Amino acid sequence: MPFTRRRFAHAALALAAWPGLVRAQAAQTPASGWQATKPLRVFVGYSAGGAVDVIARAVGQPLGAALGQPVVVENKPGAGTNIAMRALIDSPPDGHTLMLVANAVAANPTLYQPPPFDLARDLTPISLVGRVPVVIAANAAGEVTSLQKLIALSKAKPGSINFGSPGNGSTPHMAVELFERAAGIELTHVPYKGGSQAINDVLAGHIQTVAVNALEVQAQVKAGRLRVLAVLSAARSPIFPDVPSIAESGYPGFEASVWYGFVGPAGVPAPAVARLHAEIQKALLLPEVKDRLAAAGGEVLPGPVERFSALLASEKSRYEKLIRDARIQPD
Repeated sequence: MPFTRRRFAHAALALAAWPGLVRAQAAQTPASGWQATKPLRVFVGYSAGGAVDVIARAVGQPLGAALGQPVVVENKPGAGTNIAMRALIDSPPDGHTLMLVANAVAANPTLYQPPPFDLARDLTPISLVGRVPVVIAANAAGEVTSLQKLIALSKAKPGSINFGSPGNGSTPHMAVELFERAAGIELTHVPYKGGSQAINDVLAGHIQTVAVNALEVQAQVKAGRLRVLAVLSAARSPIFPDVPSIAESGYPGFEASVWYGFVGPAGVPAPAVARLHAEIQKALLLPEVKDRLAAAGGEVLPGPVERFSALLASEKSRYEKLIRDARIQPD
């Protein structure tokens, strides 16, 4: 769903009790009074080489240069990013430990029971970074030749079309669940332990379609083995300029993307939030950072901390309803 001004206003009202919002508002004042005094650690809840890891390193390099301290990216995969999140929450809130999070940070408090953390209580929003759209792709030689054909086949025989995803509760899984509701169709979800396994089974003909972030299918699309049916974003993706967006496909107002942002543990002092936010914003304007994110099929999203705080609250509410209505369970 698009992050409209209306959604922003509603989410912002919901944040009145968010302890981190006071700190976030302070980040809009000129950064002063805080200096990094040791290397910064940036946790990533995924393996090295993935999109989150690439983006963390792309932003971390200019951030470290601006702060006069090295930025060390630490990969802590596992438990749907909850291992990395626990390490962050247990870290001193002095501004020297951050985590680059994605949609899982908004979904996990509902997806996992008991909740592994409290979004408002345990974290300090620092800066939204960017987003990469989710795509739905099919075997280029298969019967699903377009999004319209997928919808028609599913409506003719509900549940007959399978879609693979990187796992139960993953962003692509929940993106398709949202799309099913928007289109009024029923697909059969097949969870995998990662996007590459799901893609391989589409190529082998074991399942018809797959939902992953745009970067993961780029090589197979170029090779002519996969066909992207739609990009689940408001506009076309720069790496798939000939593929229609979900809005162009007849579903305006629907959007599903993987977004990224930096958070710290609860209690990061306002001066530290202000300085970190300001330097991350500067990094997002650098051509090399924009190019790195564009190469991953995405775009940078500079803006105030309140925008990120509102997105976190809005996405938490959206995922909470979806997970409960669809009875989604983690792997």
